[in-house]
Amino acid sequence: MRTDLTWRALALGSAALLALGLTGCSQPGAGTEENSGARQIVAQVQIDVDGNKVPSATDVTPADPAGDGTARCAPVSLAVVGALTGPNAALGINIRNGAQLAAKKHNEANPDCQVTLEMFDTEGDPQKATQVAPRIIDDAAIVGMIGPAFSGETEATADLFEGAGLVSATASATRVSLSEQGRKTFFRGLANDGVQGPAIANYLKGEMGAAKVCVIDDSTAYGTGLADSVRATLGPVASDCVITVKEADKEFSAVVNQVKAADPDAVFFSGYYAQAAPLVQQLADAGVRGTFVSADGSKDQEFVKQGGDATEGAVLSCPCGPAPDWFRTEYQQASDGAEPGTYSTEGYDLATVLLKGIDAGKVTRPELLEFVRGYDAPGVARRYQWTPQGELTSTLIWVYEVK
Repeated sequence: MRTDLTWRALALGSAALLALGLTGCSQPGAGTEENSGARQIVAQVQIDVDGNKVPSATDVTPADPAGDGTARCAPVSLAVVGALTGPNAALGINIRNGAQLAAKKHNEANPDCQVTLEMFDTEGDPQKATQVAPRIIDDAAIVGMIGPAFSGETEATADLFEGAGLVSATASATRVSLSEQGRKTFFRGLANDGVQGPAIANYLKGEMGAAKVCVIDDSTAYGTGLADSVRATLGPVASDCVITVKEADKEFSAVVNQVKAADPDAVFFSGYYAQAAPLVQQLADAGVRGTFVSADGSKDQEFVKQGGDATEGAVLSCPCGPAPDWFRTEYQQASDGAEPGTYSTEGYDLATVLLKGIDAGKVTRPELLEFVRGYDAPGVARRYQWTPQGELTSTLIWVYEVK
């Protein structure tokens, strides 16, 4: 899959990581994020918007959803909203499982304050999300929400939740414009595409030494937003190979021919794993040598499972944080042995933020909204503190590789 240039760049990068003591990320055992047979999605390095490596903190204790066990409240509910079925359901399920772990730890430790998680499946479809939203809004017991998960469905429902004054803490929706509409209830629990796009593009040009990149987007709200950001940062490096596919496409012969003719050092796909897997297979079958690169929408074990041998060496960026050993163990115990994946830590962390608010007596929608606005504490994935626009005050990106 790689050119000789890319092999050398990644080899130098690995050596630099070892020299800095960064391999394995911020916690023991965090290097292997997801496992699918013999191949693993391995966390490599944390980077900033300029593509520079940033050492991760190692001495931070994340907020514990269990608290001190003395919380008292009338029964209340939190909604978890996103794709729990459909072609990209793995991403929503990861968030749900993380949130369930946080709620389980909280409820076991606080018998006098029981919080129910209500699940709402949108299949990641904006139209279905708008049908689900009124059910959430009309349920007075729901005081906060983890979700929606995808950018398109978040954009379609944001004004509805804003009107209801309901905290909407998304673990995964990364389109930049979501925080630019003056809404007060939207909170993003990770870096947006305005950070991720330039970060991975600069990493491609710098650390990986790519002189020519084909950028392919899937025409979704998420895919086009991220691709635009990547293309803008790559500039001339990507100007000769700009490709758009339809969201449901699985046959890519025309795309493969275009990429093969361009002979790039890397191919960046901006979309989800359900398309990334057949695309990487078809590129490999055609003998395309450039490194396959994608982002958080593709960073799931289903990409590795469905893409098979062709995923070896793929590079995946993500604003999502890797799971430490203790989290992996607790997550597996609470999720029937499932491995934590993309956004699992964010689902856990955002549920923890809302549970902390409830434990502090903030059990109405306006009270919980004000609590989140003033929140400032570390989580498993990162520190959580928000600007008035609902963006995190500190944002970094992780680079993973399939090995």
